[in-house]
Amino acid sequence: MRKRSGAEVFRITGARQGLAEDVRGRQRRYVISMSVRTVSVVLAAVLWNVERPVAVVALVLGALLPYVAVVIANAGRESPPSLPSTFVPAPVRPALEAAPVARPADSDRARSTPDPQEHS
Repeated sequence: MRKRSGAEVFRITGARQGLAEDVRGRQRRYVISMSVRTVSVVLAAVLWNVERPVAVVALVLGALLPYVAVVIANAGRESPPSLPSTFVPAPVRPALEAAPVARPADSDRARSTPDPQEHS
């Protein structure tokens, strides 16, 4: 396995969906909203003489849904703030510490003291 030092690492879970997939999803949401609007307007026309309060609610729903559908369909390519950052920094490896430097006085003292095991 080859290691690249200093290479940027990206999380795939934070990647945005493709543009074609995004447009398809927005078109689907718009068509669903407009279908609900059409059903509510037809329902308002059918119920106008039978159940007037329900017909008025359906008519208001049919009048407000085009605005809501356009707002929902145009809410597309923004990045959700809850997703993690797509960049993951490379882990930092701890550096080795330098060996302690012996002072000349310590080395002279080490030579002058006899080792008890030498004379056995």
